[in-house]
Amino acid sequence: MSWTPSRRVPEGGGVTKRSIVFVIYEGFQPLDLTGPHEVFQHAGRLAGGYRRLVVAPRSGPVPAASGLVVHAGYGVDEVDPEGVDTLVVAGGEGVDLARLDTGLTGWIRAVGSHARRVTSVCSGVFLLAAAGLVDGRRVTTHWAREQQLIREHPGVEVDCEPIFIRDGQVWTSAGVTAGMDLALALVEEDLGRDVAHAVAREMVMFLRRPGGQSQFSVALWSKEPETDPVRAAVSAIHADPAARHTIADLARSARLSPRHLQRRFTAELGTPPASYVERVRVEAAQRALAGGDDPVEAIARHCGFGTTETLRRTFHRHLGIAPSDYRARFRSTATTITAVRAEQNQDQEREHS
Repeated sequence: MSWTPSRRVPEGGGVTKRSIVFVIYEGFQPLDLTGPHEVFQHAGRLAGGYRRLVVAPRSGPVPAASGLVVHAGYGVDEVDPEGVDTLVVAGGEGVDLARLDTGLTGWIRAVGSHARRVTSVCSGVFLLAAAGLVDGRRVTTHWAREQQLIREHPGVEVDCEPIFIRDGQVWTSAGVTAGMDLALALVEEDLGRDVAHAVAREMVMFLRRPGGQSQFSVALWSKEPETDPVRAAVSAIHADPAARHTIADLARSARLSPRHLQRRFTAELGTPPASYVERVRVEAAQRALAGGDDPVEAIARHCGFGTTETLRRTFHRHLGIAPSDYRARFRSTATTITAVRAEQNQDQEREHS
């Protein structure tokens, strides 16, 4: 299919800007669009460099899965694929019908042969797959769509553990808020870590999660306790992750024998008590590293790891990163926005001098 668009991606008024093009369709997930869109908007306001367009099979109002109606400024026949720097494809309930639209998938395929980056949020990866852009690549999507993607696209390596994955020019992310983490990673690649941190802080995002972080926090990857004794043990763990949580200690909280608790805990939550305790402690350490200035040694003690070496080994096993590196990469400081804006002002002063 060839394009002779009536309109091309508009130029940036003499300023070199990257065209971030968002693809939506009837039944898309609104946050898959608005989350990344706002990340790029904030980054552009802080440091410049972005031009954002919303594209659909046809221009005009596009109803989301929730009923929210979003205006797409362009149809695919109005945007030259060669003018797209970064493509962001939203997911949503409507993706199964959208991927049958050969005009849409053909345009996405054409973009993929020119764009610097092609990305998807959540089930948007099904559109990339329909366009033939992820064959032989490692991708992720929302965990609920994992088996469908494996079944329908056996030539794709599907890994639904990370929140986002980069494989060459193709970036894919898990559901909804993971699209914002992906967008922040793209901003960091373009404009640097300080700008990405500033955006995260302005948007009151808790932290910028690394792509390798699991989709599943403790609250998501484990089942809910079914009985009061197991619920009591879980409550004790969350109330004080650093406390001594041996099976004997937890059994006293549950008022069961250690053997009985071990069996019931594992059956109800899908993981043994020791593994559950370790995961809760890892998340407590993540929060402490991202949100405070305590030394790593103190965090290791306060979160129940005892020694820095134990914390380091556990972090590597769960997150693939050292605690000190995690803090360096993902903590926002109170001065970041001020510093970025000061640099902008200095640049403007130099331009006018």
